[in-house]
Amino acid sequence: MTSVAYDWQLTRDLDEFLGRAGDFLRSRPARHTVPLTVTDALRRRGMSGYGEDPPLFGVLERGGAVRGVFFCTPPYRLNLTAVDERDADALAAQLADVDGALPGVMAEPDTGGAFAEAWRRRTGATAVRDRSERLYRLADLTPPGPLPAGRARVANAADRGLLARWYRDFADAIGGTAQRDGEEWADNRISYGGVSLWETPDGTPVAMAGATPPVAGQVRVGPVYTPASVRGRGYAGAVTVEVSRAAQAAGAQEVLLFADLANPTSNGLYRRIGYRPVADFAAYAFTGGRGRDSGTVGAGRRWSGSWRSMGRPGGLRATAGPLSSPRSCGGR
Repeated sequence: MTSVAYDWQLTRDLDEFLGRAGDFLRSRPARHTVPLTVTDALRRRGMSGYGEDPPLFGVLERGGAVRGVFFCTPPYRLNLTAVDERDADALAAQLADVDGALPGVMAEPDTGGAFAEAWRRRTGATAVRDRSERLYRLADLTPPGPLPAGRARVANAADRGLLARWYRDFADAIGGTAQRDGEEWADNRISYGGVSLWETPDGTPVAMAGATPPVAGQVRVGPVYTPASVRGRGYAGAVTVEVSRAAQAAGAQEVLLFADLANPTSNGLYRRIGYRPVADFAAYAFTGGRGRDSGTVGAGRRWSGSWRSMGRPGGLRATAGPLSSPRSCGGR
């Protein structure tokens, strides 16, 4: 297969990346919700917001137009927008030349599958599709009836310990590892009113739903979590409705959320309250192959590698071979 290895240009400079890729990302804010919200978080929290190693960004340009982008926030998976098989192969070739270690990829299924196969072929790694998700967009909000007794309220500083614990419990429940320190996550969400709780009439919190800050007119709901001991009572649906309603009231043009396709209960709930499918996404985990083992299989898994430098920090450019001191790159 012929690859066009020089079309992908890499940078560590967030401003330069967004200067090239911003219009492209904003052109399809729903499908690009993850790169939009992650780059916004990096702006707000700093470039170490997802780990000690600096993020890496890439832009695919051809004919004077951006055709695709990726980002890596070590130690997480590469997140790649939709590109064709040739361009996925070109990116895999370029990153494999830098290093054969990568924890995985998250992309729309055709793109993710093409990149995973190219990565397997070029590095000898094993690629396992370990998670399938569906992105939904809110159409007509339809509260489930009757709502459970209680009310929704925005979480505050007094809820910090609870939010941190539930954040970790949520990660455990989906078979992953918390991407951030629980207290840090709670502090960030509390700072902008980014989590709501459903509480029973006696004031006991029984479910939470988060939401990202608005970016390019879109807000993404999540995580949604109910402790196992109180599931099946309508609390998750009630708090999701309230967070969705609040996002619309605040002016969001698109309210989005992801659901694990292996969980029919959550997918059915979101459809009942007015969410409609936009696109599916596939997560692949890579293990073995050339370079370091890429960590435990699973969506959002951490691994111990690092990619501390990739040439000079900044400057979008194509690369024809290995760059200085490459170590690792994480995805979503």
